[in-house]
Amino acid sequence: MARDTVVEPRQEILRTAARLFQQHGYDATSMNDVAAALKLSKGGLYHHFQSKDEILYEIMNHAMEITEERVLNPVRSIADPADRLRALIRLHIEVVLSPRDREITVMLHENHPLPPALRKRINSRKKDYVHFLEKLMAEVQANAQGNPSKFHHAKAKVSPRAAAFALLGMINWIYQWYKPEGDLQAQNLIPQFTDLVFGGIFA
Repeated sequence: MARDTVVEPRQEILRTAARLFQQHGYDATSMNDVAAALKLSKGGLYHHFQSKDEILYEIMNHAMEITEERVLNPVRSIADPADRLRALIRLHIEVVLSPRDREITVMLHENHPLPPALRKRINSRKKDYVHFLEKLMAEVQANAQGNPSKFHHAKAKVSPRAAAFALLGMINWIYQWYKPEGDLQAQNLIPQFTDLVFGGIFA
């Protein structure tokens, strides 16, 4: 008889639930489905999470933590804004394409019906990331105007806010079409997206 006392850690529950939500849809996946996939009793699952909403919220929250740990925190110490932006593009693409966390990060951009209080908390964390990126875009634009030769014929046509959302949209959409065995490997994708940003937004 399987022992229920050996419960999977919370991270494993989140990863498995995220995979099921993606494969079958959030609404069609029950707490029973999540428990069964983890070989847990329903009681074992409820010991960790009270509801499906709570699981979804924690998945999204974990995705924001991953983004902060692996993208934002490492680039904060880079002095030059253009280098900081290049590093952010590379690291964010790597997170989105990371096989281990792919399900988790995808869930952040799916439009699921979180209760208002929880949605507000996630949106607040998303806004922090957008503000960081918007400020960075403004810094790169200011440098571009001060040093046109480095950025071709720099004219600030694109607002930093539009630039921030454009970049996030590009990167967060990769999961919809990316195939690891396809022509666009991560090592090709990173320089191409970097060129798109620097050649389009700052050109």
